[in-house]
Amino acid sequence: MTPNIEKSPAGVQIEKELWGKSPDGKDIFRYTMTNVSGAKVQLSDIGAGIVSVVVPDRDGNMRDVALGYAEADSYFGDGPCLGKIPGRYANRIAKGHFVLDGNEYVLPVNNGCNHLHGGPDGFQNKVWESRINGDSVEFMYYSEAGEMGYPGTLKAVARYDWSEENELRLTITAESDAPTVVNLTNHAYFNLDGEGYGNILGHELCLNASEYLPTDDTLIPLGESEPVAGTPMDFISPKTIGRDINEDFAALKYGKGYDNCWLIDGAEEGVIQTAATLFSPASGIELEILTTQPGVQVYTGNWLSGCPQGKNGHVYNDYDGVAIECQKYPDSPNRPEYPSAVLRPGEVYEEAIIFSFRTR
Repeated sequence: MTPNIEKSPAGVQIEKELWGKSPDGKDIFRYTMTNVSGAKVQLSDIGAGIVSVVVPDRDGNMRDVALGYAEADSYFGDGPCLGKIPGRYANRIAKGHFVLDGNEYVLPVNNGCNHLHGGPDGFQNKVWESRINGDSVEFMYYSEAGEMGYPGTLKAVARYDWSEENELRLTITAESDAPTVVNLTNHAYFNLDGEGYGNILGHELCLNASEYLPTDDTLIPLGESEPVAGTPMDFISPKTIGRDINEDFAALKYGKGYDNCWLIDGAEEGVIQTAATLFSPASGIELEILTTQPGVQVYTGNWLSGCPQGKNGHVYNDYDGVAIECQKYPDSPNRPEYPSAVLRPGEVYEEAIIFSFRTR
């Protein structure tokens, strides 16, 4: 296919190309958004996912800082959910069931005894409809009522914008024709040294969160949040991810590293604020993540080994990337005290996540 190149009013060049076919024969498209400086983002309509993010380091050399696979086929059914939008409910729902308006819904169990990321046939494994819309790339997916056990037909739209300031903005909206639950995020893994350049344990992480959610050994929250102060979960001040990752601490033992939800301080519905800052001392690249979401799940790629081959012939190992997922809290459908994940007819789910890259 000859690439279809369009230039947005903002000056960002957007290229669309045929990348492959899905197992059921659907065309898979890949989009490349390039700004004037040459920094670029690649997206795919498999799970409305991020395939690559190429930005300059402190010396002006371009580095691809997002983990990704070499082949489109590798994105279907991969364990890490690399770069994609999981759904209908990102993260875990205990025992694969919840009750809404007095009705119990049973979901497939695909992570130990729990339901994870919408189940084995979740949004991340679907080919979304896609298009260039002005200076944005938009993806849309219709989830039929009963798909993976969820009530209501849901229309989800993900829009990506890439700026001249190397800021990637993701806006996700959803509407349903019946009461349902929804929790959508992006599951990109970042390595600010460059994908394939080793692990992220030397990256410095700072979280705008003074509390986190302790879990049981299946990573389901126990209930109330606890202060991070005095624990390995404290990232209020920047510290390297690897400093405390091997401490004898329940959360780190359960997840083989960090895989918990932190409560963003001062989170307010519809208000953008900083959730996290990630920095590589080696490359000088800093990533600030801002969001309207109330929580941020940090997953340090504890089970990346054995995933499909990455770009440029790279083989990813455990801890080679970190996912910083802005979202509702895990198991919220079973926890009325948590921020609600319920979406009703006539309401619009709308959340934003901004990935802002710079150097220092």
